[in-house]
Amino acid sequence: MKKLLLGAGVLVVAVAIFAVKTLHDAGQFKQLQPHSQGRCVPVSGMVGAEDITFHPSLGYAYVSSDDRRATMAGKPVPGGIYRFDPTGATPPTLLTGDFSPDFHPHGISLYVAPDGVQTLYAVNHTSKGNTIERFEVGADGKFVHRQTLRDTRLVSPNDLVAMDAERFYVTNDHGNPPGAKQVLEDYLQLAQGNVLYYDGQRFQEVIHGTAFANGINRSADGRTVYVTESIGKSLTIFDRDPATGALTRVHTVPLDSGVDNIELDAQGDLWIAAHPKLFDFVAHQEDPTGTRRAPSQVLRVQRKDQDYVVSEVFLDDGQKTSAAATAAVYGKHLLLGPVYDKDLLACELP
Repeated sequence: MKKLLLGAGVLVVAVAIFAVKTLHDAGQFKQLQPHSQGRCVPVSGMVGAEDITFHPSLGYAYVSSDDRRATMAGKPVPGGIYRFDPTGATPPTLLTGDFSPDFHPHGISLYVAPDGVQTLYAVNHTSKGNTIERFEVGADGKFVHRQTLRDTRLVSPNDLVAMDAERFYVTNDHGNPPGAKQVLEDYLQLAQGNVLYYDGQRFQEVIHGTAFANGINRSADGRTVYVTESIGKSLTIFDRDPATGALTRVHTVPLDSGVDNIELDAQGDLWIAAHPKLFDFVAHQEDPTGTRRAPSQVLRVQRKDQDYVVSEVFLDDGQKTSAAATAAVYGKHLLLGPVYDKDLLACELP
């Protein structure tokens, strides 16, 4: 009996230690001090603006929008890609109204060719599986659908980055599809995600063993690729082989937060949205009313000499915006896109 009681006691202690470690790793013990630079106002019309990217020279943004709460409630409504100009009074313009009603976009990436032709890729979580959609911008400014890509390796695609009009990288945040195994990945912090490369003909794995590979982006010259890992709480920098698409790890920057999407500004600095308390994000996600709020954080990563300098540009406890997944910058304009909220947040930097 004593051995049995001793064994039970050891088990209880082990479970308690695991629970405390899990809460600590998720950031639940952090003390947050909200702050922001400049004035921020909500912008309606684009629910669940999970990913945002600016045209590099024209000053307007493309916004990936989807009502994920409606989908979770079993009443999905078509998502869409919008064009939004933060400098004017024009309301957001839907660009994909003629596309499939089974469109639920997630990560997006824009490629602008030297002749100005725009190609936009979007991760699409359809009712029949995950796809990658390729659009071109037509003469009227609306999107023309060019291609749908499917592959069994698109297990849990999250974000992608276009290298040109034919090639891109895409992150799988998990190694398993939604279900019990995916939940175990999260809570046991198993590194089973990966990054795929599409070379214009086929998908191939180029990075494996990632702890929730989330955001991905590239340098302007295409020789460097950046990947965030939400559970890994880090940013990893890779050298890219232009001939093969192979990626070689160069450096990892610990960020101590549940990092999400990556956007670059005109100077090449990285702007990364993050979830400092991951269980608050989960609670916000599982609350159909959205009243349980989750904090949002924006980190700026700058390359200085041979090192990377990290600064916190924005931190909110969920009052201004909840669970922002992306922070896109153009000039003095900073757009924060939440995963579930009905409004994105437009801020004016000093």
